[in-house]
Amino acid sequence: MSARLVLQDGTVFEGEAFGAPATVVGEVVFNTSLTGYQEVITDPSYRGQMVCMTAPHIGNTGVNAEDVESDRPQITAFIVREISQTVSNWRANETLAGYLARHGIPGISGIDTRALTRHLRTVGVLHAALSTDASKPIEELLHLARTWEGLDGRDLVQEVTCGELYNWGAGTAGEWTPVPAGAPAPDAAPTLHLDAPLIVAYDFGIKHNILRRLTSHGLRVVVAPAATTAQEVLALQPDGIFLSNGPGDPAGVPYAAAAVRDLLANGLPTFGICLGHQIIGLALGARTYKLKFGHHGGNQPVSDVDSTNVQITAQNHNYAVDEATLPANAVVTHRNLNDGTVEGLRLTDRPVFCVQYHPEASPGPHDADLLFARFAAMVKEHAGYRQISVPPVGIERG
Repeated sequence: MSARLVLQDGTVFEGEAFGAPATVVGEVVFNTSLTGYQEVITDPSYRGQMVCMTAPHIGNTGVNAEDVESDRPQITAFIVREISQTVSNWRANETLAGYLARHGIPGISGIDTRALTRHLRTVGVLHAALSTDASKPIEELLHLARTWEGLDGRDLVQEVTCGELYNWGAGTAGEWTPVPAGAPAPDAAPTLHLDAPLIVAYDFGIKHNILRRLTSHGLRVVVAPAATTAQEVLALQPDGIFLSNGPGDPAGVPYAAAAVRDLLANGLPTFGICLGHQIIGLALGARTYKLKFGHHGGNQPVSDVDSTNVQITAQNHNYAVDEATLPANAVVTHRNLNDGTVEGLRLTDRPVFCVQYHPEASPGPHDADLLFARFAAMVKEHAGYRQISVPPVGIERG
C-alpha cells in the first residue's frame, strides 16, 4: 500500500505505508539515534510530531514490553528509509509495524530520509500531512499541512500527564544499570527503604527510565500531575522536587512556571530535565525561543563548564532558554557544542540545577547519569538522611 508525505512548502515524498491506515498532520523532525527507536516512539516529548529516523534500517529488533517510555506510542507518524520485515531479537514480542498498527499510528517507508533531513536542516522544522490513502490528492494534503495550528503556544502537556498522584517504586534492573567501563553490573536493582527521602516528580510527560533512575539512587518518588499547585506539593512535605521532560512549547504551560516559581522560593533541592529545564528558566523570568530544527538524537555533544569535560547526550527538544534573559543568580553550566545553546543551569543562591538533555539515556549514552547521583545527594543532605534497615516501599506503579 502506498503512502504520501506532503510538507507545508509543497515538497512531496512518495513511499510505502506501514503501521495503521490513517491521514494525520504534525510537525516533522529528524532523529539521529542509531538505536532505540522504541524509546523514541514512546517518548511523550514527541507528542504532535512526525519523527524521521536518519538511520536507514529500522525495526530489526522488533518491539518488546519492557523498553517503552510510556504506556503507548506518542508520535503522530513514523518516517523511515526501510522498515525491517524480519525481527531478530529474543526479547521481541511483536514487529514494529504491528505495534504501530495496534495503536493507530501510520508510517511511511521507502522515501529518501537523507533528502528529507537535509531539507529540514536547511529550512527548519515543517508542518506536514501524511496519508496512507492513495486516493487523497496532493492538494488536499497540502491544505491540511498549511492550515494546521502547529505546536507553538499549545499546551500538549495535558495530553500526556497523569490524572492523579501515584507512587513509583521500581528501580533500574541490575543488568541495565549504567556502570563505569570495565566494572561489573550489579546483580539486582537496589532496595528502596521506607525512610528514604521523598521527592515529588512533576509529570509533564515523564519517561519511565527517569523514574527508575531516581528510584535507583535511593529516592522515594511521588508523581504529580502537571497542574498540581505549589501548595499541594508542599503539603506532601517533600525533600526535593523533580521537573520532568515533556512535549511542545514551554510558553504553553504558564501554570507550571507559576508553580515552580513558588516552589523555588522554598529552597527545596530541585532538578529539571528538558521541558523541566525550560520551565525553570521561565520561572526565573527568562524567555524561551524555538530552534530552527531542534536537537533530536543520541549523539549531541555537550560541554560541562563546571567539570571541563564533554558529554555525549541524548536530546529531544525544539525550544531553548534565552541566555541573555537569565537573572544574575543563574549560571550556565552546560552548552551544546554544535550551536552554543544553553544546555544546563544552576542557581548560585539555592540548591537548584537543570539540564536540557536526557541523562537517563533512553535511548542514548550514559555519560550524564551522574546528574541523578548529584540530585540524590542534594536531597539526602537536605533531609539529613541516614539509611536504616526497613522493608522496601510499597508501590502503585513501576
